[in-house]
Amino acid sequence: MGRLFGTDGVRGLANGDLTADLALGLSQAAALVLTSGRHAEELRAAGKRPTAIVARDPRVSGQFLTAAVSAGLASSGIDVLDAGVIPTPAAAFLVGDIGADFGVMISASHNPAPDNGIKFFSYGGTKLPDAVEDRIEDALAGEKLAPTGAGVGRIQRFADAEDRYVLHLLGTLDVSLEGLHVVIDCAHGAAAGISPRVFADAGARVTVIGSDPDGLNINDGVGSTHLDPLRAAVVELGADLGIAHDGDADRCLAVDAHGNIIDGDQIMAIIALSMHARGALVDDTLVATVMSNLGLKRAMQHHGIRMIETKVGDRYVLEALAEHELSLGGEQSGHIIFSEHATTGDGILTGLQIAAEMARTKKTVAELAGVMTVFPQVLINVRGVDRAALEGHEVVAEAVAAEEAALGDSGRVLLRASGTEPMVRVMVEAADQATAEAVAERLAAVVREQLAV
Repeated sequence: MGRLFGTDGVRGLANGDLTADLALGLSQAAALVLTSGRHAEELRAAGKRPTAIVARDPRVSGQFLTAAVSAGLASSGIDVLDAGVIPTPAAAFLVGDIGADFGVMISASHNPAPDNGIKFFSYGGTKLPDAVEDRIEDALAGEKLAPTGAGVGRIQRFADAEDRYVLHLLGTLDVSLEGLHVVIDCAHGAAAGISPRVFADAGARVTVIGSDPDGLNINDGVGSTHLDPLRAAVVELGADLGIAHDGDADRCLAVDAHGNIIDGDQIMAIIALSMHARGALVDDTLVATVMSNLGLKRAMQHHGIRMIETKVGDRYVLEALAEHELSLGGEQSGHIIFSEHATTGDGILTGLQIAAEMARTKKTVAELAGVMTVFPQVLINVRGVDRAALEGHEVVAEAVAAEEAALGDSGRVLLRASGTEPMVRVMVEAADQATAEAVAERLAAVVREQLAV
């Protein structure tokens, strides 16, 4: 059996892979592992119980999974504050805001409605390192905490969860958004009850789409993975900016007034230069993944900003931010992390900061994004290959080196083995689309020939 935890918690088909029994067991195991520290021990010594926040996105399966998780925690002597439907970054913020011992978010992010997931936040609202997830997985098979009488946990509604998060978001702004018309696509997800409210409170004129979650329509043809409805709405309404969230609102992509997409790399360029100009970009350094566009690196170099590259995954961006005590990082997919304000990617916060920079500079988002030239990027997934054989394979390495030499400074090549499937991802960037496609196809052919199984 493979590792239960993936790159972002435990995820799978709800009531198929991710059952109520598994959710119950995971929460009991997490209660044991995540309350073994000094803070929880001091609470118990004082005759008090540890506290956990539980939240979810609006998927219908989140209802039974929340019940199972809450039951597992309460039966382990944990007091549960049920925050209801809120974004993932809201759950992370609230853990730190009230000093809860840990948090549980039930969401499958940008996945379709039948899927769901469970992710944990430790004390302070940070994601768990691999070693702690492994301890929770190991604890699934062992004895659990089982207090009786007054020792069992209580389950209560976290009544002001949304209000606390909204005030936090508004507190990050130093400028009014008055005069901006923003279209927000909430992906029929967790942002629907909060994002439009925050932008309106900040002064913007707001039009909303994808804001009618019914438990089954999350991410269905809307949101950050389906941008066409937002692009059409922005152009039709003559709006200044479009903001697209995913199901749990930890991502943000944008659309300019002409319907052009502004991806996570361009957003990072806008925000990094803004923070740099205001003296808020710590060590004048941005953290991004190896998948970020070469154009981002070129733009940062031109403006004297250093880049640190990590493996793909926002958890690795977070680790680098923490290790180097930096202030900004993110991914091309729209996970943008502001260390001063958040412990994880926050799509609503990101959208607010884009709009705030437009208000400060009186520039359009297209003008702001123009600081970065996006290099054509081609990605080919080569399936049915031995991904483990990629590293150190002499013929493949020689082919890559030859293509890199031919591209020179005008492009780059990245081959990456999938972490879960027999697949190798071939990514090529070049000065023009035709060159990128040709190089990617040649390298994909070498990978198929050399690593086929």
